[in-house]
Amino acid sequence: MQRALLECVLVGAAGAALGCWIVLYELSYSAESLAHALFPGLVVAALAGFPLVLGGAAGVLAAACAIALAARAPGVEGDTAVAIVITTLFGLGVLIALSSPSPPGLDGLLFGDLLGVSASDLATAGALAAAVLVALAALHRRLLVVGFDRGAARAFGARPLVADLSLLALAAVATLIAVRGLGNLLVAAVLVAPAATARLVTRRLVPMMAVAAALAVACAAAGLYLSYYAGTAGGASVAGLLVAAYVSVRVVRSVL
Repeated sequence: MQRALLECVLVGAAGAALGCWIVLYELSYSAESLAHALFPGLVVAALAGFPLVLGGAAGVLAAACAIALAARAPGVEGDTAVAIVITTLFGLGVLIALSSPSPPGLDGLLFGDLLGVSASDLATAGALAAAVLVALAALHRRLLVVGFDRGAARAFGARPLVADLSLLALAAVATLIAVRGLGNLLVAAVLVAPAATARLVTRRLVPMMAVAAALAVACAAAGLYLSYYAGTAGGASVAGLLVAAYVSVRVVRSVL
């Protein structure tokens, strides 16, 4: 339980800060697509005994190349190319994971296993979370410029395409942090839900990040207690509370 809570704190801190940028840049669909694109690489890495980080990185690279090739086809738009490639890769990953020779435990890549987090998983998550936060601090000014005015961003030395690609690359890293505890299907909840909720109650970026991080950690702790006393899955409990918090705030705002 202690390791699970620490994992959730790391995921919440990095995911909330990054998620605010993802929500403001309207990249939520792309971030979720990246999470699914990682899945075949994660499965192959687990089967071969390689670190999941290497498998996830290979999965993202393969997905990026496939999307670039699909987008060059006549009559295929960017979103269509993403949808085709991501659904194909995710289906391939599920097919490999559910095949009979596959060892047990691969279903944890889909839904996660918070209580199965090891000390080495925490060390990897800590290093990756620190890398994400340092990168966000270094990119803060350029991300602000592009987010404020994409058309005039070049005049201030910032490129919108570089900003978008940087955020998606960091989203891939954040997915690698969270996949061990939350699984491939639930990563989007911790990246998008806290930031979307914080955006409903704040008007400035720094308070938005603080509220998102606090909400992510609070829901993580509450989700762990819920899973312990109710006998539910840890990752699903955390993700469910995050979504419930967003829906609750949304309903209250609509009533008021």
